[in-house]
Amino acid sequence: MTHAASLRTLLKTGEMVVAPGAFDGITGRMVASAGFPAVYMTGAGTSMTLGYPDYGLITMTEMVANAQRIVHASDLPLISDADTGYGNELNVWRTVQEFERAGVAAIHIEDQAFPKKCGHLDDKELASREDFAAKIRAAAAARRSPDFTIIARTDARGPAGLDEAIARGNLALAAGADMIFVEAPQSMEEVAAVPRLIKGPCLFNMVRGGKSPDVSIAEARQMGFAVSIVPGLLLRGIVETCDALLSDLREDRFPPDRSSPGALFARFDAAEWDERRTAYRDSSDGTPSSCAAAE
Repeated sequence: MTHAASLRTLLKTGEMVVAPGAFDGITGRMVASAGFPAVYMTGAGTSMTLGYPDYGLITMTEMVANAQRIVHASDLPLISDADTGYGNELNVWRTVQEFERAGVAAIHIEDQAFPKKCGHLDDKELASREDFAAKIRAAAAARRSPDFTIIARTDARGPAGLDEAIARGNLALAAGADMIFVEAPQSMEEVAAVPRLIKGPCLFNMVRGGKSPDVSIAEARQMGFAVSIVPGLLLRGIVETCDALLSDLREDRFPPDRSSPGALFARFDAAEWDERRTAYRDSSDGTPSSCAAAE
């Protein structure tokens, strides 16, 4: 089963899918090891791995390459940020096909004008409704498999209000989107209104310290969201941990050893790679050993 089909199967259960944010192979693997059913590739985190803020500075090919690494490392259905689709409807067509070819299960495309910025910052500018709908129509038509999920994200709440965001979400559904992502509703009442007023499945973005209130997983589930992404949890935790460790290092302080190098490698399939090497080296007559033959 493809990852896109796996995500569709998860969504059909009616249970809200929780997808923590990852930004590289390590964090993707850790999400999988923790037992989550899906992973989200954060655009902000991807930007920061290259040394940039989330200001629309990363290209489509850079985003796709990172998504492919996370898919490989996690072996989970990946929901990916695809920003504005990286141009007009023709660019969106190629964007969809490249992400789908990389094994991604779903992408979200937003209605900000270029250059975009993080959805929880001020002074966002919107593309027209017509341009947004054209991009979503192109995205729906470009996918090779109907299992590939198109999520339409609207950032209209900040510059134009919740009513405009709801209108754009329903417009995107009519244009062919499978799910709607209303970014940054600004109160618990607004958060709850989104799945009630949108005429299709909805995604909620759990951002602590942003424009939206702090909503728990249980609360989002009760409100009726189909998916909740948690993009910044690992990113913030790792940055803060690195700051603390490096500050200690400057004072010649080291944390207590929690694991050996071997134990760390074991989390990334070292035993399987050792078995492969042994299998191909142990056959003295050139015939693959039973382990190698089984592969």
